[in-house]
Amino acid sequence: MKLSVVITVFNEEENVEPLLQQLYDALQGIDYEILFVDDGSTDQTIANLQKHASNRIKTISLQKNYGQTAAMAAGIEQASGTYIVTMDGDLQNDPKDIPILLQRIETEDFDVIAGRRANRQDNAIRKIPSKIANAIIRWASGVHIHDYGCSLKIFKRHIAKGLGLYGELHRFIPILSKLQGAKITEMDVNHHPRIYGTSKYGLGRTLKVASDLLLMTFFQKYFQRPMHLFGGAGILAFGLGMLINLYLLVEKIMGHDIWGRPILILGVILLLGGVQLITIGFVAEIVVRTYFESQDKKTYVIKDILIGTDSNLEETA
Repeated sequence: MKLSVVITVFNEEENVEPLLQQLYDALQGIDYEILFVDDGSTDQTIANLQKHASNRIKTISLQKNYGQTAAMAAGIEQASGTYIVTMDGDLQNDPKDIPILLQRIETEDFDVIAGRRANRQDNAIRKIPSKIANAIIRWASGVHIHDYGCSLKIFKRHIAKGLGLYGELHRFIPILSKLQGAKITEMDVNHHPRIYGTSKYGLGRTLKVASDLLLMTFFQKYFQRPMHLFGGAGILAFGLGMLINLYLLVEKIMGHDIWGRPILILGVILLLGGVQLITIGFVAEIVVRTYFESQDKKTYVIKDILIGTDSNLEETA
């Protein structure tokens, strides 16, 4: 199987038939499968998928609504293609872009190609916060993808399978890919206005994105070495606390009253906080070691192993 197309759907009953027709038209001549992951729909989405079922379609029905990240993870786990495409089931992504993405990832040295909605067909209430969020994520992560919210992406199989999606981290797939050492680029893709159904996104996700960004920043910089974060901050806090308390000790020796002074409280807090941060660093290091060793995970990814021959040596001799 060359290509697996993973599509997450939630209450998209009216979009099933036209989306399938567009996929059939766009993917002619490609060895492909389509995996629909129904994230606990309460309408006729499942019934419509069964109505239009074929040997190229696999429908994965989740027990309840777990969210897009879990649905995407379920689809990727079941995918068998050499290349895996993810997209939404709301007809806003264009299946005609998939063959272009496939051709590029086959011929160019990239592991992930992310779609960029060049002419995004959403209202300003969604576009403006999205642009701000994208800019913040680029700045914080150093992964310069312009459109983190576009679900249309193509991956090489080993990258998609190793993403480790959970929570609501689907928005940070480029960062998760980069953590595996993936080479990433982006490509302008079509984007259409929603015709049927209602959007599942709102401004309420802003705080979720912000908290997940903190997590991703930690993963990028300190996941394998948490002591560098907690230990460094702890040593700095402890050192400042010691300096403050030494200063107050000199003041006390000189006969000055130091009791009740705010700087005394600050010094004690810094000392105790420094000890706590260093201790947290030790615990985090133990947790990371347990994470890798208990699951036989590696702290590195091997891209290729190149084995030479003796032919050049023999010719030289």
